[in-house]
Amino acid sequence: MNTLVAALPILVLIWMMVKSSPIASYIALPITALLAALLQLFYFQADLRLLLANSFAGVLSVMTPISIIAGAILLNRMLAISGAETTIKHWLESISSNQVAQLMIIGWAFAFMLEGASGFGTPAAIAAPILVGLGFSPFKVIIFTLILNSIPVSFGAVGTPTWFGFSALQLDDGQVLAISRWTALCHVVAALVIPMIALCLVLPLKKVRQNSVFIYLSVFACVLPYWLFAQWNYEFPSLIGGAVGLLVTIFLANKGVGLNNSAVNAQSTKGKAEFTPKALFLALFPLLLLIVVLVITRIHQLGIKALLNDETLWLSIHLGFAQFELSKALILSLHEIFGTSVGWSYKTLFVPALIPFVLVVLICVPLLKMSKPQVKQMCSDTLGRIAKPCIALIGALVMVNVLMQGGHNAPIFYMASTFADLSGEHWVLFASYLGALGTFFSGSATVSNLTFGGIQYGIAQQVGLSETLVLALQSIGAAMGNMICISNIIAVASIVGVNNQEGPVLKKTFLPMLIYGAIVGCFSYLFY
Repeated sequence: MNTLVAALPILVLIWMMVKSSPIASYIALPITALLAALLQLFYFQADLRLLLANSFAGVLSVMTPISIIAGAILLNRMLAISGAETTIKHWLESISSNQVAQLMIIGWAFAFMLEGASGFGTPAAIAAPILVGLGFSPFKVIIFTLILNSIPVSFGAVGTPTWFGFSALQLDDGQVLAISRWTALCHVVAALVIPMIALCLVLPLKKVRQNSVFIYLSVFACVLPYWLFAQWNYEFPSLIGGAVGLLVTIFLANKGVGLNNSAVNAQSTKGKAEFTPKALFLALFPLLLLIVVLVITRIHQLGIKALLNDETLWLSIHLGFAQFELSKALILSLHEIFGTSVGWSYKTLFVPALIPFVLVVLICVPLLKMSKPQVKQMCSDTLGRIAKPCIALIGALVMVNVLMQGGHNAPIFYMASTFADLSGEHWVLFASYLGALGTFFSGSATVSNLTFGGIQYGIAQQVGLSETLVLALQSIGAAMGNMICISNIIAVASIVGVNNQEGPVLKKTFLPMLIYGAIVGCFSYLFY
């Protein structure tokens, strides 16, 4: 009964968003958050003050995703209004007018590399508008980028979901490396199927089959170096795999290796504009600068990452309801909200909003010779696109915080424990879905690993399974959960200008997520 009540808000949310006349996310998510809070208060007998504190922290937590979305939209509008996006589009058309090649270069290899450098939804945020600019359907582009932004996620943001996501378990380097190896191998196995599924949701099956040689060459160009690096390192597999894969994929596309002419982009044949090398460099410079800044600020050996995360106290003020602190790296924090243990923080310089998005825009606006009216339009477009996503994300994050309240009596843990009791020693078949559930709730693979890593570790010990195997499946599940994560769907949809389609998108991405989990679960069950 506890599990059924705990799952009720999620079931209601799914029903509201996938029914024949779906309710918009900015309405459905606040309703779900309210329902979750009422159940916590009246059924689970939650402490009211703690419930209010968690809800308030959830509202404040929207600053992280909404600032990233705003930064990505700002960059996108700058590229579009300045004409840089058109130049990039024509350059990509000059590499290959084949639709499969364009999708694999931008939505697969380029996004793979961006995930390795940054994470935080950055890959889909940058790749999606470029693909829309090439003439692909915005709705299909959302689905495509969400599905493919899964395989590299376990090692996204220089491996953060792996090395930081399981940090609370105090694992040694050998255990983390064992998790890394099995995680990478399972992702490689899934990569034999998932990109093909994603392509078939954008293009006719016949076109996909005719270009299958190129597709698999591009897939292997990313995942083989990705898997090799994961044998001895758990920070750089996605970054290195994506960089190698991008270069190889562009080379193959330029030479036409494995490509069929029947998949030519109809929009590309309407006439190709001329562009000079200087114009191309200026158009690409914002994206190149973005990647450089991301890499510099994410590789901890360079020292800048530590500076941007410096928690040395600079200012501390008691606000009456909480203790406010400001660090030297401008990290905003609230402690003991409403006299509880609940806190909140926002890493102003490390969250990829001011750095790199706003920084890149400030540097590139004069380089692209944008006029004052163009800059004004860029800013107004950005503000107009983030209003409704902001409301939706507040609902999502409040719901997450409320459902996670209560420790081992939290609604989310009732659901997880029930899954384990039902599966027993066959848990490897289902473990990844728990990781996906965590990402569905939180919008972050790292948060999913932090939240469910402990219970996955406990389940493995309880039923006699390898702890590193189960934790690897948790990490894989957290990555594949990006496909169905509401906040990710909202973010990408907002950036490409698609409104109130979260339910239909979820319908399309849910089945690939189930297939992904079945592949890695069966592979682990049979071959571990």
